[in-house]
Amino acid sequence: MIRDVLRELMLIPGLAGHEERVAEAIRAHLDRFGLAHRTDRLGNVNATIDGDAGAPTVMVFTHMDQLGFIVRKIEDSGLLRLERLGGVPERALPAQAVLICTGRGDLPGVIANKSHHATTPEEKYRVVPYADLYVDAGFSSRAEAEAAGVRIGSPVTYLPRVLDLAGGRVAGTSVDDRAGCAVLLALAERLARRSAGPTVHLVWSVQEEFNLRGVLPAARAANPDIALQIDLLLATDTPDMTHRGDVRLGGGAGISLYSFHGRGTLNGVIPHPALVRLFEETAEAAKLPLQRSANTGVLTDASYIQFEGTEGVACLDVGFPMRYSHSALEVVDPADLESLTTLLDAALARITPAFSLARTT
Repeated sequence: MIRDVLRELMLIPGLAGHEERVAEAIRAHLDRFGLAHRTDRLGNVNATIDGDAGAPTVMVFTHMDQLGFIVRKIEDSGLLRLERLGGVPERALPAQAVLICTGRGDLPGVIANKSHHATTPEEKYRVVPYADLYVDAGFSSRAEAEAAGVRIGSPVTYLPRVLDLAGGRVAGTSVDDRAGCAVLLALAERLARRSAGPTVHLVWSVQEEFNLRGVLPAARAANPDIALQIDLLLATDTPDMTHRGDVRLGGGAGISLYSFHGRGTLNGVIPHPALVRLFEETAEAAKLPLQRSANTGVLTDASYIQFEGTEGVACLDVGFPMRYSHSALEVVDPADLESLTTLLDAALARITPAFSLARTT
């Protein structure tokens, strides 16, 4: 059940560049489906379902990693200073529980929040820069922290948690993008039983939260005609988000019609029109909901895959609604993940040798 796989994956720490435990769990599921797989040097997990050689080849991918921190300094007092890895919201960090991953085991800690009774009026409304924060893991000295396995460079994530909310919804860590991983596993299980369709390369990728390019070796090896990327869509059904769009939690799967980062990197995806039509027609034929998203401030690794190969790759971001992105507790509705799995399966079945990616009118 997709909900159970989601819970399993959310509870595994896997900072960008340190995805090995998540990859191990995914490979175990692929073994259970009887699907052969390989892992490249960067850590991308790849599986291929061969299909009609005359049809366009498809890569469906999602990222395994999560954002978090790296230990930057161990103070003589045993307190830990962090370096941010990925788009971590500084305003939401004080008092968060974290997990320090070491070669000797995982250690809980807390990002300190200055005692309320000692804060000045000016401090009460100030966001403390991450570089000024520190983690208290209970150590009383640098030697004690090092004896426990903490080193400069040790990965740190939000403390993995899963909370069951009303209506079957789930809150917790790394919904972005362990939900995508769960969807791709559910799709893999379906494709392993199919009798026809295009060749499909499934990729669980690394380092998306770091530089969005970890998937590129897998894309070059697959050399696909089409790439479908699975990730969150910003849910806009809370009071602070209503002006951003019409994507609601529980409203089913969706597609992105436009993404552009606009902060630090000028990149994004304008999807291939043939793929937009494919998903619109598939949703209509299968009587599935299809939400539409267009946002600035969002970026996925499809931004880079689209420029691979000698002719480029036709790309589309497909996704599930999610609330509170990049926070320690994100929220998703597993029913949307089921909807997305069904939509992807049905869309892939419609990619035949007659499917055209021509940009002529």
